[in-house]
Amino acid sequence: MAVYRFVQPLVGRRRLHEWSWRAFRILAFLAVLIALCTIGLALLDNSAEPLPHKLLLGLWNAFNLITTLGDFSVFEPRQKLFMLGTMLAVMVLGAYAIGELTGILSSAEVVAYRENRRMERTLKNLSGHPVVLGFVGIGRVLASRLQQAGHAVVVIDRDPGNAAAASDLGYLVIQGDAGADDGVLRSARIDTARTLFVTTGDPLRSLALIVMAHTLNPMLTIVVTGPNERWGEMLRRAGASEVVIADRMLADAMLTRVGVGAVGA
Repeated sequence: MAVYRFVQPLVGRRRLHEWSWRAFRILAFLAVLIALCTIGLALLDNSAEPLPHKLLLGLWNAFNLITTLGDFSVFEPRQKLFMLGTMLAVMVLGAYAIGELTGILSSAEVVAYRENRRMERTLKNLSGHPVVLGFVGIGRVLASRLQQAGHAVVVIDRDPGNAAAASDLGYLVIQGDAGADDGVLRSARIDTARTLFVTTGDPLRSLALIVMAHTLNPMLTIVVTGPNERWGEMLRRAGASEVVIADRMLADAMLTRVGVGAVGA
């Protein structure tokens, strides 16, 4: 599964535009070279044929030279000398084209840009899907459980390693910092999502994420982890639907295991 990267493809798009401009420039040079070859051969043709015929024959020879087909007409000595110069120009242009174009299309930035274009088509059709923010610890477990339940899970993580790991497991992955740019949440189609699970350990970052997500989708169910009840109340007021206090849940689980019962409020 591809990864939708939020920053690197911006560079890739610029490099792809740069490649397009270079390719256009080389094609323009090639067109000029073909025109010069055609006109030169026609002017050096001493036969009694009309000028349109000479130009057509020159064009035929020019394209034979460029395509290396080799089906040339019979040349006069002056035309042969002219063709030698034209061949040299073609070789120089070929070397220039290789130097200008090779490597750009296979660069990491351009590959990422192409992956993004493919991912955009997939993400565009998502609706009612869960989004898991953070692919470490509980976020990884949540994504796995949701995937096993048959959901198309979107994972958001700013770490390249975590994003790659999530992609290898078949999740739809957005690599970017959702807390710094709401465009990351938009890319995850938070506007059509059903649930957002925020697993970041930073309550301030969680607070910002809740506000951003709730703004984009007021009907979104947001489940977030919180360090304590004080932060839990702040996160609820910001728009969280459910706040899971990790320490309390762990204490309840441990006491339940030994038959003591859940911890009180």
